[in-house]
Amino acid sequence: MKPVSTVSASSAETVRVWDPLVRIFHWSLVLVFFGAYALGDDGDWWHQALGYTALGLVAFRLAWGLVGTQYARFSSFVPTPRKMISYLKDLVARREARHLGHNPAGAVMIVALLLMLIGTGTTGWLLTSDAFWGSEALEEVHEGFANGTLFLVGLHIVGVIFSSLRHRENLVRAMVTGRKRVKD
Repeated sequence: MKPVSTVSASSAETVRVWDPLVRIFHWSLVLVFFGAYALGDDGDWWHQALGYTALGLVAFRLAWGLVGTQYARFSSFVPTPRKMISYLKDLVARREARHLGHNPAGAVMIVALLLMLIGTGTTGWLLTSDAFWGSEALEEVHEGFANGTLFLVGLHIVGVIFSSLRHRENLVRAMVTGRKRVKD
């Protein structure tokens, strides 16, 4: 994680932060998750196909988090508990540093979303197995993971809006173009 001082929105100098694979993963996962969620139980084959696709995307992201580009690697952005607490204190005091990659709160959100998606996908897959076919208890757990993922997505969007306004930079555009402002 490389903190960068707060900069104005007028800067024209940018740097590539999000590589194409991270961006394709992100927007593909958005489409796949919401497609599967919208279809729900009525989606049958399509719901399952989208669920397996989501698991595949998460598996790719886990691998890319180990060997990918600088800002994609977990080692570059997952904070220690001490760094996370320090960031949250600075956030409350309104003096948090701007980060080119993920800030500590965003990093923790990514980990939480990936874990929740693994839980959703794994329980969904188990529901198709002979051992758990028709298990209402496991179906409740699966729905709990899916709803938990949806809740975290909402928090993620709020965090993106907050950080975009706070640091005067369009983070959604950055996840489309891959580029962020460097400095004034």
